[in-house]
Amino acid sequence: MDLVLLCVFLPLVTVAWGQYGDYYYGPYNYGDNDEWANVYRQGFNFQCPHGQVIVAIRSVFNKKEGSDRLWNYACMPAAQSLGEPTECWWEEINRAGTEWYQTCSNNGLVAGFQSQYFPSVLDREWQFYCCRYSRRCPYSCWDRQWKFIVCRMTEYDCPFQTV
Repeated sequence: MDLVLLCVFLPLVTVAWGQYGDYYYGPYNYGDNDEWANVYRQGFNFQCPHGQVIVAIRSVFNKKEGSDRLWNYACMPAAQSLGEPTECWWEEINRAGTEWYQTCSNNGLVAGFQSQYFPSVLDREWQFYCCRYSRRCPYSCWDRQWKFIVCRMTEYDCPFQTV
């Protein structure tokens, strides 16, 4: 009887314990030091170096830490066909506790984020840092940045090297 109970409850305990652990979204190489842009329940500001854009996002959820996440980003140089960045700006803030959808205005590409955690709603507000380049980025280019990020977060083999 004890062996039957062990066989039934061991998988349940394993799954429940996994809810509180860290999740890893390979296979993108975020660097050797595995630095996070934030600590739990704290604000942060992350910007790619000049001329680079976000190409990968990784996060780790922890319910014990206020249902918050650690965030890590990777940057790569924008495609040479886009030219040089002509202007960069911060988009409007997306308020914590609300549903939102964000794009960069003026045909910009995402080059950074800043975020603040609010314990009252166990959520973050977000602001995107966007850059516009000297040559126009068609819709397919804008769409491609997010596809590239999603590909890097999954096992999908992306057919392109840069944004």
